[in-house]
Amino acid sequence: MSDRTPRTDAAPAPDCTLVIFGATGDLTHRLLMPALYNLARWKLLPARFAILGVSRSAMSSQDYRADLTERVRGFITKKGGEAGGGTFDEAVWSGLADRISYMPGDLADPNTFAALKESLAKAPGGGSVLFYLAVAASLFGPTVRRLGEAGLLEEPEGAWRRVIIEKPFGHDLDSARALNREIRGFLAEEQIFRIDHFLGKETVQNIMAFRFGNGMFEPLWNRDHICHVQITVAETVGVEGRGRFYEATGALRDMVPNHLFQLFTLVAMEPPVSFAAEAVRDKKQEVLLATPSAAPEAAVRGQYAAGRVQGRPVGDYRHEPDVAGDSRTETFVALRLAVDNWRWAGVPFYLRTGKAMARRDTEIAIRFKPAPLALFRGTGVDAPVENWLLLQLQPDEGISLQFGAKIPGPKVSIDTVDMRFCYKDHFKVEPSTGYETLIYDAMIGDSTLFQRADMIEEGWRVVQPILDAQASEPALYAAGSAGPAEADDLLAREGRTWRPLHEA
Repeated sequence: MSDRTPRTDAAPAPDCTLVIFGATGDLTHRLLMPALYNLARWKLLPARFAILGVSRSAMSSQDYRADLTERVRGFITKKGGEAGGGTFDEAVWSGLADRISYMPGDLADPNTFAALKESLAKAPGGGSVLFYLAVAASLFGPTVRRLGEAGLLEEPEGAWRRVIIEKPFGHDLDSARALNREIRGFLAEEQIFRIDHFLGKETVQNIMAFRFGNGMFEPLWNRDHICHVQITVAETVGVEGRGRFYEATGALRDMVPNHLFQLFTLVAMEPPVSFAAEAVRDKKQEVLLATPSAAPEAAVRGQYAAGRVQGRPVGDYRHEPDVAGDSRTETFVALRLAVDNWRWAGVPFYLRTGKAMARRDTEIAIRFKPAPLALFRGTGVDAPVENWLLLQLQPDEGISLQFGAKIPGPKVSIDTVDMRFCYKDHFKVEPSTGYETLIYDAMIGDSTLFQRADMIEEGWRVVQPILDAQASEPALYAAGSAGPAEADDLLAREGRTWRPLHEA
């Protein structure tokens, strides 16, 4: 394990208290606490810092710390997890655990917020508080409202109050607008941090640096040189006991307006005037404004049936716990988007995401236009080599470029070769959850990697016609496959095919 740590030139975040609503939930155990542990290891947490967990479970602070210790140790050391494969530093965790306290409370009870106000008055964070809503989406608005009514969102002199809100932010365009109105009744936009953990991944953050920091690529990043773009987020897991949540959400709501659109806008955006938060977010918003609403016929919804995923038998989605026997909820969605601006006119963007698929694979694939074959007349070269630029987010973060090279020998034959760059091999980075950067940025007030209200609403606007047409039966696909055949047809209409899922 390398001693190299991210943000080695960054200063610790300013003094504050972190309040986590939903402190006993899976998100807190699996991602937030390991991220805070890593920030402590990297010496990026404030000098005066406290964590206050709030949840309905009745327990003492001592019991809560003991439970966290075992869970976080397991997630840090378990190989194959999102932050796993590392060494658990007992001294670092002990120092962090000493700052953790717990308060049982029901978020529907005003007394919870009165007690919270008393606790925060004694906290060492100097009056600055970051509230993290790791709770069900239905509680986002009511929790912000009760914080506001209790006076907990008013910023003391020389201090700040901010709120991190998880996804999904709304379940359609109208609900997203309503939620924005509700929370902005108590918070200024600069106090709101709508989080998407995809933007904490190094490869995602590197897209802008890769595009705008290398003179060889940006001149090619347009309709003159690019044929089409494919963005894939494939998972091997099914719903994993989250049937009740998934039945109310589905793959489209869960993944497209947030995760996939973050990748889509980073690829398609124009160069910002700087890396300042509003400059970057303005350019991402311009992409969404230039994207027409998706037509239902340009989308495919699918649902997994029984099959085998990497040798493991998987049953029908409709037989999962808390899933209706006649469910029409999609576990897969693919769609074709267009961007009606000067750079991208005529270049299709194909997006797909699904559960219980052949491989875990998150990839942005950029296909360049083929070279003319006139030069190769009479050589036996009768088809152009496919040129791809591949930005791999998982399972192994990296970048590769595929191009043609002559096969040695007297005959003119061309084969595809790869140039590959792998983050973990070159930079020797340690495992992380992706939340480290986002929590740190919220503490220092940098909203670059967070969504603005208008971006959220435009994302829902693009997919709303597909949501309106969801009464139809989803196409079935076998678990362990690459999705339904109808998704292949979506590209075949234009003479294209999906890239195979990444080979592990």
